[in-house]
Amino acid sequence: MRDFKKLKVWERSHNFVLNIYQLTKLFPKEELYGIISQLRRAAVSIPTNIAEGSGKQTEKDFAKYLSIAAGSTNETEYLLILSKDLGFIKESIATDLITEINEIKKMLNAFILKIANG
Repeated sequence: MRDFKKLKVWERSHNFVLNIYQLTKLFPKEELYGIISQLRRAAVSIPTNIAEGSGKQTEKDFAKYLSIAAGSTNETEYLLILSKDLGFIKESIATDLITEINEIKKMLNAFILKIANG
């Protein structure tokens, strides 16, 4: 078992979630149960799955949770694109956040490969 709080990918994804929460406070209120909720849940899923997986007994189980977290990075990226296209966020902000989520995705994929290769 690992201490997830010591994992750089968890720390980075946690900080990303904090940014998403700040950002979505500025979205239209009618989106509270729509894109705000969906984007927050997708982003939160990343560090949550890292944390949950770190408590599993086997490397294979941990890798499975990291893979779920990686899938959530794709969902988050799409929701950021959608938010930009709907005019909820500026293109420059979307670009910065998409760059960050793709860096987190790369970290997760590298971590999954490291675990898989022992």
